[in-house]
Amino acid sequence: MTTPLLQLSDLNVTYAVGDKEVPAVRGVGLTLDPGGTLGVAGESGSGKSTVAMSVLRLLPRTAKTTGEILLDGEDVTTMKWGRLRAVRWAEASVVFQGAMHALNPVRKIGEQIAEPLRLHPPSGKPLTDAQVDARVAELLTQVDLPPGRAGAYPHELSGGQKQRVMIAMALACSPRLIIADEPTTALDVIVQAQVLALLTKLVAEQHIGLIMISHDLSVLAATCDRIAVMYDGQIVEEGPSADVMGSPRHEHTRALAAAFPTVGDPVSRFAPATSNPLPPEPPGRVAGGEPLLAAENLRVSFRDRTGKRIDAVAGVDLTVSRDEIVALVGQSGSGKTTLARTLLGLQKPDSGVVRYAGDPVPTGGAGLKAYRRQVQLVLQDPTSALNPAHTVYEAVAEGPRIHQLADERAVVHRALEAAELRPAEKYADRLPHQLSGGQRQRVVIAGALALEPSVVVADEPVASLDASVRGEILALLLRLRRELGLAALVITHDLGLAWNIADRVAVMYRGELVETGTVEQVLLDPQHEYTKSLLAALPGGTAQRRTVGT
Repeated sequence: MTTPLLQLSDLNVTYAVGDKEVPAVRGVGLTLDPGGTLGVAGESGSGKSTVAMSVLRLLPRTAKTTGEILLDGEDVTTMKWGRLRAVRWAEASVVFQGAMHALNPVRKIGEQIAEPLRLHPPSGKPLTDAQVDARVAELLTQVDLPPGRAGAYPHELSGGQKQRVMIAMALACSPRLIIADEPTTALDVIVQAQVLALLTKLVAEQHIGLIMISHDLSVLAATCDRIAVMYDGQIVEEGPSADVMGSPRHEHTRALAAAFPTVGDPVSRFAPATSNPLPPEPPGRVAGGEPLLAAENLRVSFRDRTGKRIDAVAGVDLTVSRDEIVALVGQSGSGKTTLARTLLGLQKPDSGVVRYAGDPVPTGGAGLKAYRRQVQLVLQDPTSALNPAHTVYEAVAEGPRIHQLADERAVVHRALEAAELRPAEKYADRLPHQLSGGQRQRVVIAGALALEPSVVVADEPVASLDASVRGEILALLLRLRRELGLAALVITHDLGLAWNIADRVAVMYRGELVETGTVEQVLLDPQHEYTKSLLAALPGGTAQRRTVGT
């Protein structure tokens, strides 16, 4: 009988908070065979990362662990420090979440990949500089990066390249187990597909065991043989990936699956997963009409370090009409955010015109200020967008004060109610750290609504939110469109989000709009090769592809 590579038995973890012990993991049992792949799914606070980090005793000092963690038959919980240090990197390693923060910004990536090699030389003898350099070059090649990138600093790499560096570091000492904690969070769909394919290939070729942590079931199903779903510190469902995805038994598993809609699934069209479902979209509704916000032949360029001109936005024509949601999709670096900044008057175009209600947008003075009241921005990360020292009331009141609106208190409370923070008095005096992620995003939306705009530009509005909260925020955007006639330009790399709430889609690639049309036209019958590649990269596929594959 094969000895399990990893076996967790009755694992319990508590955190000391003041004089209390707060349970984070309760009675977890998991088994992973050599070369096996296991996905652990759950929302923030479910305990999934705590389970993963406990395998190598990487939890903070406030954590108390009981139970058994057997790595190759050896109990990690009772290891001496010297033995534990030898096990880390050499026998089991971690691909940490957020490569941007995990990598040292002032050290070259080659030096960072070399660090575990110098700490844990394969033969037990220190490696020469030449041997280390050769191994670093080999590792970079394995993760599809040119060996010459060893001399680069993290800021000189894209998000996907940084994630590949993290994988190279994890592979450096040829471990038998890799723990990947949300390895594709914040990556666009094409880079995500590339990273997942790379991980899948490497663990198969090198017979490495893999534990992958994610809140996205489709990502885990595309990579792992088995999936375990955690909720409130416990495993509520476990089984083969196809069974967990295709026939989920637990209600929380079903909620996780519903939070990431499948492109082409009619059930999820204009129907975000929410505790308060929206009524069906009126039959025969035609979105749009007279353009409210428009870009005409817009061009924006920058100079790189060598002085070469880079066209970030290259002759774009785009309209957003009253009472419609337009999704602007494309991978990182396609020009989406630059286009949005230009529409908002935050970036001056080289040429072209931005129009609001048919008139060119003023470039300064009172006219630009009045325009910015009508077209408001909803930022991507509510934690960064909100001042931690300001109450909810102060955050929402900032815009009305700048524009000197009368009856500030009534304006703020009305905006909080519209953002579904009810009753407003309950939230007005709270600080951001006293709110959940979804509540913080609602505060950001309320700040935009306080000025009663006719258009909101939402930059990745649910990218940083848990699965269950995504649907609530998307449903809120739909309600605002229906009840207030609010138009929205939603910037996203998530095609499922576009299918879920948008009327039209504009696909951006290398500064150009390569395809526009209704959601059904663009996502179900794409014409441009880039749009087809975006759809092909979806980890869960589309409803059409699933039907063909059955």
